[in-house]
Amino acid sequence: MMKRRAFISLLGGAAATWPLAARAQQAAMPVIGLLDISTPSSRGTAMPGFRRGLNEIGYVEGQNATIEYRWAEGHFERLAALAADLVGRHVVVIFAGGTPAVRAAKAQTATIPIVFFIGEDPSPVLTGRAVTSPGVTNFQNQLFGKQLGVLRDIVPNATRFALLVNPNNPNAEPDAKDAQAAAHALRLELRVLSARTVDDLEPAFAVMSEQRVGALLIGVDGLFFDRLMRDLRVENAAQ
Repeated sequence: MMKRRAFISLLGGAAATWPLAARAQQAAMPVIGLLDISTPSSRGTAMPGFRRGLNEIGYVEGQNATIEYRWAEGHFERLAALAADLVGRHVVVIFAGGTPAVRAAKAQTATIPIVFFIGEDPSPVLTGRAVTSPGVTNFQNQLFGKQLGVLRDIVPNATRFALLVNPNNPNAEPDAKDAQAAAHALRLELRVLSARTVDDLEPAFAVMSEQRVGALLIGVDGLFFDRLMRDLRVENAAQ
């Protein structure tokens, strides 16, 4: 999750680069766009920090700024239209959560600043038509080796591991390659399994059971994160 201070500095820097014409047109109530691959519920814990960060640089939603939220809800095919809609709303900056959201925003504008939060090396993502875009990455896709090592230590008797990816996510193929390389270096057997929707999760786990998978590594994807957050809320409510 993005730290509040990091977000404040990033969005503050982006604000300084907002086109003068856009700022002049929307001086009374600038419109900030939020484009995310996930759902409002899965990002629920992050939204208060997002708004506090805006407040600390002088923007209060509903008072002197408007926030237009666009959630893809795991449907990556919606991102292009959602990004185009934000551009059509003449937003002064787009906060893009997830690599597919960044790419969708880039494809729609070469002038609106994009503040991003992704889980991989941003260099390939920001090539091409991108404006200079501040952002944060946790390089999560480069941690597969360490994650597999931890799983091996936790389940030392496991002989087979699995990685769960969403084929609809552009990250799925490169993440699978990175994880396979990490597994090979650790001399571990890794199976790559897929789930495009929530309905695909149960069959995927059935395959893991049939193949006697001892530990699971979950790929970076809004679908999985949303389901995890939903299950945690249900678990906390039951306690």
